[in-house]
Amino acid sequence: MFVRWLLPLVWALSAEADFFQFDSISNVSTYYFNYFYCNIWEGDCQPNQDDATQQVPTRDLWAGLPQDYYSLLHQWYCSLGQCCESGDCRITNNITGLGKDLQKKLHGQHLAQSVVQKAIQGFINNPESNKPLTLSFHGWSGTGKNFVARIIADNLYRDGVKSECVRLFIAPFHFPHARLVDTYKGQLREAIRDMVLRCPQTLFIFDEAEKLHPGLIDAIKPYMDHYDNVDGVSYRRAIFLFLSNIGGATINDVALDFWHSGQNREDIGMEDLEHRLRAETMESQGGFAQSELMSGHLIDFFVPFLPLEYRHVKLCARDAYAARGLETDEATLDEVAKAMLYVPKEERLFSAQGCKSIPQRINFFLP
Repeated sequence: MFVRWLLPLVWALSAEADFFQFDSISNVSTYYFNYFYCNIWEGDCQPNQDDATQQVPTRDLWAGLPQDYYSLLHQWYCSLGQCCESGDCRITNNITGLGKDLQKKLHGQHLAQSVVQKAIQGFINNPESNKPLTLSFHGWSGTGKNFVARIIADNLYRDGVKSECVRLFIAPFHFPHARLVDTYKGQLREAIRDMVLRCPQTLFIFDEAEKLHPGLIDAIKPYMDHYDNVDGVSYRRAIFLFLSNIGGATINDVALDFWHSGQNREDIGMEDLEHRLRAETMESQGGFAQSELMSGHLIDFFVPFLPLEYRHVKLCARDAYAARGLETDEATLDEVAKAMLYVPKEERLFSAQGCKSIPQRINFFLP
């Protein structure tokens, strides 16, 4: 297919040579060689946008080329992911898709659905934001914090969490040793600065944030503050997500109180939880809780993830079967849900593991 496209193009260039200056054609050829070398063969190169041989060919350069061949080249070039109508092809910002995914795929989390959707949409639609968007996700393991982070990445970036504009940091994995915290500070600053320079809109995810070493996050606090730039670099189009188990017990207590009083969990509002989460986080131990992000009030939203009930576990099981292309029935979904451990001991209301182990547990119920 590539040869079939390329041969007519070469012929066209020869036939239309009078319309071009030789050095322009040379620059175009050099550009495509550089593109293949840097991106297809992954050669060791640093493209220089001031160099004409490194710049994307413009429409004016191809003015003498027949429209059919220009369209053919344009189609081929764009198929390599180098152009799109929205600007940077790595960034999709599908806010509609984000809302649909949160509503369809995330179960039992009406607060997270609403807050995340509005916060992300407001940030994307406001190019003049005076600071990066910083969200802190709180709740038990298995309630959907990582899942929502992936949904955000999938809808804001073409390649999701694999995008070169997205970076995931796992506290105990990337920063395991307290004695190396000064080294980690420099590495973290460099990693974030480098990504912001390469991508006009970035997403940074800090998982198990409660395990970050004291002082580590303070090293990048200026990047999340109300500054036009830091050392000539603007971080205002960055999104920071911090995921932690801090406040999980408080969230569960509120949900249990609502259940005891006969109120629906959907009636729980942010006013019932956010101020408690902020206070508990600031009173907790660890590098995240004791960081200047808290004392400086740089967290825009504390997002609570409620404990999941039996009905939500069934929905997770249904999704797990569907993800494998398998059909199931209510009886099987009940069996999967019943196999989970529920707490507190008396009420047996909340899944102790949320939905975290459901994709693996359904293996036990397969024929």
